[in-house]
Amino acid sequence: QVQLVESGGGLVQPGGSLRLSCKASGNIYSISTIGWYRQAPGKERELVGFIKAGGFINLSDSVKGRFTISRDAVENTVYLEMSSLRPDDTAVYYCKDLSPEAPWGQGTQVTVSA
Repeated sequence: QVQLVESGGGLVQPGGSLRLSCKASGNIYSISTIGWYRQAPGKERELVGFIKAGGFINLSDSVKGRFTISRDAVENTVYLEMSSLRPDDTAVYYCKDLSPEAPWGQGTQVTVSA
């Protein structure tokens, strides 16, 4: 099974930008759908957006217009590109194969604060 590992989190000021990476251990196209999730303190995990192997991308209304998802086939990596960040974007961000049996990774912390 192809494993996914998130990276790229950090501390950023409100209005700033950050790019998260989701590196696959094998062929990224072998995964039908890769999703980006986030979990803020005291809140349930939510789906931020996903990209299908064919390239279709969907983003939640809460991030549409501020976040984008892209893919680098050579690097076997999916990116979550975040801009106009707000304090309520603070969360642990995860990427995951949307197959039910696929495991969760460790996530990467994003903190938006002045």
